[in-house]
Parts: sequence; C-alpha cells; structure tokens
Amino acid sequence: MRDIIQLQCNDCKRRNYSKTRNKKAKPAKMELKKYCRFCKQHTVHKETK
Repeated sequence: MRDIIQLQCNDCKRRNYSKTRNKKAKPAKMELKKYCRFCKQHTVHKETK
C-alpha cells in the first residue's frame, strides 16, 4: 500500500513536497536532496508525519 508523505526542508522547516512511498518495502524515513524555493537552493528534505 502506498502512502502519501510530506517532505520538509531541514533549513527553513517548510513542507515543500508531497510524495508517495511503499512503507512495507522501505520502512526507513525518506531523505532527498531537492530544491527549496524559500531558501533558493538545493537542501536536504526529510519525511514528516
């Protein structure tokens, strides 16, 4: 089952992206490097609740 998750910027703490992932196949929290339009640079985004 795929669940919708939110990705939050580590620098400004804003939730910029939503994504789906399979929680059974990948139980660890997702962490991606994506562009933050508020910081105006590429930053690490972590999964939030």
